[in-house]
Amino acid sequence: MTTRWQLAHGRHLDIGAKALIMGILNVTPDSFSDGGKFVDPERAIEQARRMAADGAAIIDVGGESTRPGATPVSPAEEQARVLPVITALARMDDILISVDTYREETARLAVEAGAHIVNDVWGLQREPGIARLAVDTGAGLVIMHTGREREKKPDVIADQFAFLQESLRIARQAGVRDEQILLDPGFGFAKDADEDLTLMARLEELHPLGFPLLVGTSRKRVIGHVSGRDFDERDVATAATSVALRLKGAAIFRVHNVAINADALAMADAILARTPARPA
Repeated sequence: MTTRWQLAHGRHLDIGAKALIMGILNVTPDSFSDGGKFVDPERAIEQARRMAADGAAIIDVGGESTRPGATPVSPAEEQARVLPVITALARMDDILISVDTYREETARLAVEAGAHIVNDVWGLQREPGIARLAVDTGAGLVIMHTGREREKKPDVIADQFAFLQESLRIARQAGVRDEQILLDPGFGFAKDADEDLTLMARLEELHPLGFPLLVGTSRKRVIGHVSGRDFDERDVATAATSVALRLKGAAIFRVHNVAINADALAMADAILARTPARPA
């Protein structure tokens, strides 16, 4: 089944028929695996072009590290990092742009600069005004689950439902249309390796929420925990999780290494195309 994801600036993305990739573009000095590599706007734009050529449908631009223990930056600093890159990428008609921020002000300026999607790692629960921004601009929303700064339920799926249903209440109360929304289970965000692996094993239990799923396991601690590899050696194991999660119904994959995940997901899609439908 294909779902049309409605985005800002009159754009859309058809989701479901094949796996889609969101390329990670951190314009930060301290992100956990690629901090400092793309702070310079020219290098960031070059990397975005490379990821698009490798098969990324979306480029996700972030100006503040979300790794555990990262030092928060001011809104002005975040905006100074992301807006020049988004403005330049917006001149490329074939690239869809996401801004990775939980700040309403940054999100609004980013959409004005040409971003099509707001990727909120606090699921609208830090700055609910992002929901109103989505209504005003038609931007696509990625609503992510997090366990940070709150008491979690013992069961990982129960906690997903409790948090994400509150986020969806905020979105709907503001008037956000369902066709603007994707959900992200938030691998690694206040989750230990066992919780992340359990969430991977039970991902299909999130489908009753009724929205396509975006997943981001790329190079995260759970990958290192299982593989024993350092950050820059985790792309093969990341691709393995992408395949596993695609077979469980995930739709979009947020990754650092686009090429290896594109190949892996092409194989997953080929398997899915030949998988008999289960009886209702």
